[in-house]
Parts: sequence; C-alpha cells; structure tokens
Amino acid sequence: MLDTTTDTGARADRRLREERIAWQTTVRSDGQPQSEPVWFTWDGEGFQIYSQPDRQKLKNIGRNPRVRLHLSSNDRGGDVVRVECTAEIRDGSPPATEIPEYFEKYREGIARIGFDPEGFARSYSVVLRVTPERWQLW
Repeated sequence: MLDTTTDTGARADRRLREERIAWQTTVRSDGQPQSEPVWFTWDGEGFQIYSQPDRQKLKNIGRNPRVRLHLSSNDRGGDVVRVECTAEIRDGSPPATEIPEYFEKYREGIARIGFDPEGFARSYSVVLRVTPERWQLW
C-alpha cells in the first residue's frame, strides 16, 4: 500500500491521479522486456488500464502477470514513481465510457486519436486491473 502520510507518498499519489501517461513493462516469452506508454486511472489501491485485444502486452501478461509501471521523472531525474505489480485481465468490466474518472481524464486524447467515445470503448475493450506490490519512490 502506498503510504500517503509521508511527503513522498502524498506526492506520488497526487502524480498518479494527475499524470496522463504511465510506462508499463511486461516480458515477452523470449525474456525480452517490453515497455509501452499506457493511459490509466489510479483509485488509491490499483490501476485500471484499457487495451485493444490481441496486443503483445496481453499475451505477455497471460504468461507472466508480473508487470512494472512507472511515471516519467522530472527534468532533474527526481520525483520518481516505480511500482512492481501484478496484472489481471478482467472480463466483464464496464467499458471506459462508463468509468467517469477515466473518460474525463482522456476525453481530449480519445478525440485526438480519432475516436468517438463509443468507438474507443469498442476498440479498447480489454480491461487490466494492475495491483501494486512494491513501491520505489524518490
């Protein structure tokens, strides 16, 4: 659990709620790490990420649910947030359009990449629940 009673933990929690991009790293079957930017929401206990089906990251998670998420550092290399996690593909979860925090956070981005809300929800139909296990903050 993220300790938000410390200055570092409170700053990390604030960044996790405000940042638009996190980097998610999974591992391919040949052992090669694969990092990619993802859109996410943070609810204080875990992350919710929407993905298109048949993406490599989903295949990787199917074999090995251990992932890492991290935010970009500040311009001096500080304000680091790295999280070791377990990812789970959640069948039957509501689409992005039914998650107000997610939809409001990415409304402009969804339009920028050429989707209307319903089209985005259809295309990004796989829900990942990513649960933190170990925090690295500085």
